[in-house]
Amino acid sequence: MNNQPRQSAQDMIERLAPVLSLRTRIRAVTALLAGVAGAVFVSTLWWSEPGPLPGRTRLAFALLTVFCLAWAGYGGWLLTRRVPLFAADRVIAAWIGLAASLATTAVVTVVAVQRGTGAWLALAVGGLFAAVAVVLVVRAHLRRAALLRRRHELTGSMKSTM
Repeated sequence: MNNQPRQSAQDMIERLAPVLSLRTRIRAVTALLAGVAGAVFVSTLWWSEPGPLPGRTRLAFALLTVFCLAWAGYGGWLLTRRVPLFAADRVIAAWIGLAASLATTAVVTVVAVQRGTGAWLALAVGGLFAAVAVVLVVRAHLRRAALLRRRHELTGSMKSTM
């Protein structure tokens, strides 16, 4: 006999089935909706132009569309996962952010140099965004490593006591 109260079958199934937390679901839906909305908005702007666009403008529209679709894909992927992610979602989001900040910095710097306005402001602001993104990548990897280490400690200790 045990001292735990009896649970219904539904309660037991709900406890066994992994479910995303409310915070993770909100983050996933936000990424999905923002990504889709951004991709639709940028694509609409791109295709509604009356004449041909310069190459760098087409490149900028294409990069923005790709990044929006990446965020939408990330949100959709996160919503479909029903298992513990051990912070893999944060690692992926951090890498998307780093890639977006580096690519945007490169494009804005090239445009600034071609216009002759000087690249220092573009590099300074882009460097700031890239530095923040690098910090987020490092933090995400450290958090994931800590969670995986903890999982290993728990599963290792459980196996040795059985």
